Amino acid sequence: MAWLLVVVAGLLETGFAVCLKLSHGFTRIWPTIAFCVFALGSFGLLTLSLKKLDVGPAYAVWTGIGAAGTAIYGMVFLGDLVSTLKIVSITLVIVGVIGLQLSGSGH
Repeated sequence: MAWLLVVVAGLLETGFAVCLKLSHGFTRIWPTIAFCVFALGSFGLLTLSLKKLDVGPAYAVWTGIGAAGTAIYGMVFLGDLVSTLKIVSITLVIVGVIGLQLSGSGH
């Protein structure tokens, strides 16, 4: 259950990163509000998961999901540059996140 919280928190991290861009420096109200909601949800779920998980792997998985998710969202929906190197790099991040999750933390 704790790992599920980390995964959802990572997805919410993607949401707050995207909303941060869409807020244009907190000058647009709805993306700014969404940023706050996603950020609070993400940090809140990560905090709950850390009651059961070691901080290193949990934090790495959280940031990995957020980074990969944000990069993918940017390429698909925001017109970010798509390149082979970027796709390979995102794949490596995802493989690393899976490896960390599979390595377990003894809890």
